[in-house]
Amino acid sequence: MSEILVHTEAGVATISFNRLERKNSITSAMYATLADAVTQAATDAAVRVLVFQGHETVFSAGNDIGDFLNTPPTGDDAPVWRFMRALAAFPKPAIAAVCGPAVGIGTTLLFHCDLVYAGDNAAFSMPFVNLGLCPEFASSLTVTQMFGYHRAAEALLMGEPFMAEAALETGLVNRVLPPTEANGYAQAQARKLAAKPLSSLVETKRLMKKGQAAQIMAQMGEEGASFGRMLREPAAREAFGAFMEKRKPDFSKV
Repeated sequence: MSEILVHTEAGVATISFNRLERKNSITSAMYATLADAVTQAATDAAVRVLVFQGHETVFSAGNDIGDFLNTPPTGDDAPVWRFMRALAAFPKPAIAAVCGPAVGIGTTLLFHCDLVYAGDNAAFSMPFVNLGLCPEFASSLTVTQMFGYHRAAEALLMGEPFMAEAALETGLVNRVLPPTEANGYAQAQARKLAAKPLSSLVETKRLMKKGQAAQIMAQMGEEGASFGRMLREPAAREAFGAFMEKRKPDFSKV
């Protein structure tokens, strides 16, 4: 069974993370599927709204660390960067339903969605610093814009999880629901949007994002360069080695 499910019905394209046994962690092959699905949805006349969803117990644990170490993103055409660019430039409404852990890109992709609905069990985290890395997906920009500097600094420098109610307070989440209702609510909202004139939806989103579109792409480029460099440095090697060996990392010498 595919680890990324894509289904289109009544104008709504739904992308579902379907790797529950690995907490919906994302491999390079899954990123390729995600990139293709988002790119196709952008131009498919049958698609008016895009929805991301996981399971009621977990949205995504972020990158599959083993796969990430074996096939790190090394160029602009790497699947993860293609997915990021496609979603950041997606012209139609994008919605996410998030329950359980949303780690790393499982959180940063939400800043490029237009509506986010969370189960009350949702736990968001961006632990890039803890892995000897830096933020990605323009999150060094988008988190600061949405949260304000001090809250962004706490989220990105500490890398600790914050729960659904905190995400609601910062504006990342539109509504908090019981986990069993989040996906269904997101689908209902998507159907409401799909019934509206697409030209109006697209133009309204374009106007809202016009001032930051170029800035986001530039920030992603700068983050990507730093991320690639830091991935080869001692801190990241120690962090990933400790993760694979199931021990606490020691950064005292890096």
